[in-house]
Amino acid sequence: MGARLTDAPFNPLVATLPKVLKLDLRKSQSGTWIESSFQLAANEISAGRIGSVTLVSKLSELLFIEAVRQYVAELPVEQRGWLAGLRDPIVGRALGLLHSRHNEAWTAEDLARDVGLSRSAFADRFTTLIGQPPMQYLALWRMQVAATRLREGRGSVSQIAFDVGYESEAAFNRAFKRQFGMPPATWRRQAR
Repeated sequence: MGARLTDAPFNPLVATLPKVLKLDLRKSQSGTWIESSFQLAANEISAGRIGSVTLVSKLSELLFIEAVRQYVAELPVEQRGWLAGLRDPIVGRALGLLHSRHNEAWTAEDLARDVGLSRSAFADRFTTLIGQPPMQYLALWRMQVAATRLREGRGSVSQIAFDVGYESEAAFNRAFKRQFGMPPATWRRQAR
């Protein structure tokens, strides 16, 4: 069972994107490839060939990535939000670190050091672009990862708590309840 982008309780990408993304093939370096891929997909579906559904599914993922890339490239310089942060070399690197290593005991000082800025300069830049301080963003991201794992049934609550960076199940339960209004075990039962 796959999850849709909109199923997530906190998905910074979905929160930042417009309701409709338009992919202009004339503006894309991949325009020719995309056009021929659509022709292939149409042929696969009309022929009813084995694997055509999977092929179209994977193609739609690639097209989504290309549409997001084009959208980000056209964002105004003064744009704020997650995608603007991702585009910024400093904040983008910090987001990559937080997303890939969300279970680490990060501090704003650690992140600032890893991206090569002072703590105050980094915190200001992150907050200005993302709209919230780095540690608040990390807490929300951890809850996103935890909610996904809970919904998918992967691991016990205590294992998930540890995997997303909490040192105790009790601290995780409090944070989760604050975010979702109920303990993780209850949320898991309802999410299924």
